[in-house]
Amino acid sequence: MYEAAEWFARGKVVVLTGAGISTDSGIPDFRGPQGVWTREPEAMKLSSIEHYVGDPAVRRRSWQERLTHPAWGAEPNAGHRALVELDAAGLLDSVVTQNIDGLHQRAGLASDRVIELHGTIHETECLQCGARGAMEVTLERVRAGESDPACLGCGGMLKSATISFGQQMNMASLTAAAEAAMYCRTFVAVGTSLTVHPAAGLVAVAAKQGARVVILNDAETPYDAIADEVIREPIGEVLPELVGVATA
Repeated sequence: MYEAAEWFARGKVVVLTGAGISTDSGIPDFRGPQGVWTREPEAMKLSSIEHYVGDPAVRRRSWQERLTHPAWGAEPNAGHRALVELDAAGLLDSVVTQNIDGLHQRAGLASDRVIELHGTIHETECLQCGARGAMEVTLERVRAGESDPACLGCGGMLKSATISFGQQMNMASLTAAAEAAMYCRTFVAVGTSLTVHPAAGLVAVAAKQGARVVILNDAETPYDAIADEVIREPIGEVLPELVGVATA
């Protein structure tokens, strides 16, 4: 058995999750061999705030993509549920996620246990006045024929309440994530390539403060060398196993 199970059992576990934990739920990753950007590099423009703001065609395509986003039909998988079990046992401090799909909350984690670094696809945000709303309400307008719906309050540009490349991150979320990494006993990076900062840097923060670092990912990451344990097994199999041993 991996040593990580013993470290989990000591409590104060912080888990950083990336796209890899949601692939078993049918949500493709971006950078993997079959990732969205690997197969279609042009799709990266949809995740760039510069292109989104400056190109109406990118916005129109973005709204059509949101209509069929796999998050709407996705269900939490064994990896998500394992973290709920870890929380129920009183061993989980928090989940810091790079994902926008909301599957941790769907699995049963309370919202105050989840720090969403990159926002959520389940809401819209106006880039002018900052008003937030339910994504489904705006998608109904798209289905009714609006190709680039504007904010109903001020007429400003709407987008999903997610953080695009080039867009400022939420400082409150960043601060909460950094504090979680500083004070945890064990820091676990699950299903993330650890190439996107500042999220990736949380590994070094935790290690510097003396936490055990576990990396569970199917490919090498830039932080493998400082990890106490690196696991290459499928997330949906090994994460429930680790939690099962820790909570037994």
